[in-house]
Amino acid sequence: MEKKIRTVLIDDEKNSLIILQKLIETHTPQIEVVATAQSVEQGIKTIEENEPELVFLDISMPDGDGFEVVEKAEFKNYQVIFSTAYDHFAIRAFEVSALHYILKPVKQEDLIEAVNRFESTKGEDITERISVLSNVLKETPSKLILPTSNGMHIINVEEIVRCESSNNYTTFYLLDKKRIVVSKSIQIYEQLLEKSNFCRIHNKHLVNLKYIKKYVKGRGGYVILNDDSQIDVSDGRKKNFLDKLSEFAIKS
Repeated sequence: MEKKIRTVLIDDEKNSLIILQKLIETHTPQIEVVATAQSVEQGIKTIEENEPELVFLDISMPDGDGFEVVEKAEFKNYQVIFSTAYDHFAIRAFEVSALHYILKPVKQEDLIEAVNRFESTKGEDITERISVLSNVLKETPSKLILPTSNGMHIINVEEIVRCESSNNYTTFYLLDKKRIVVSKSIQIYEQLLEKSNFCRIHNKHLVNLKYIKKYVKGRGGYVILNDDSQIDVSDGRKKNFLDKLSEFAIKS
């Protein structure tokens, strides 16, 4: 008999636990639910007692959040499928962190897809990725994960000079002259970085206000950045850009 995947479910909502467990029993027979928990404290204890391979983990709980469970549990040799209510910002954060998640209310096709992804990535160390995701979701992010064809690049947001869009790809230009290309649209990063002194000045360009050397007036005008790149400001984005630039100058 094939060995089943030892799994723990952690969610403060009892109905959510019951529904998820029934979906797992019906649609993912390779999973064995060995225990459930309904709080951060119980979750930590349950993981340490059962040493699972996989944990379905709710992000938001009354006594804390799912990231505390990952951080504080001494047993670390498992992977996580996060569950979260729909939140546009959160979903984009998950997408760029290359971590598994399912949306509430859970649908059978989403569950099956998440489990299949887990099985294809078993054995990966995701601790650092979870740490970065927590940072992105809780506050103005100081780091980002850039998933590329060559693996995961964890970069400091401060290192990003600008981002350039090309169809569904985004190129990151960094302070050290490196370029990193990811197969995600620039809209995702615009939302993740909007509180970090970044501004979309053109459909193709997102720039770090910190690295603008000069703004040259014109219909839209253009900016010159620290790396000497010259980027057009579109006419439709000019007002928002100048407002943000003024706010940034005042804060600085």
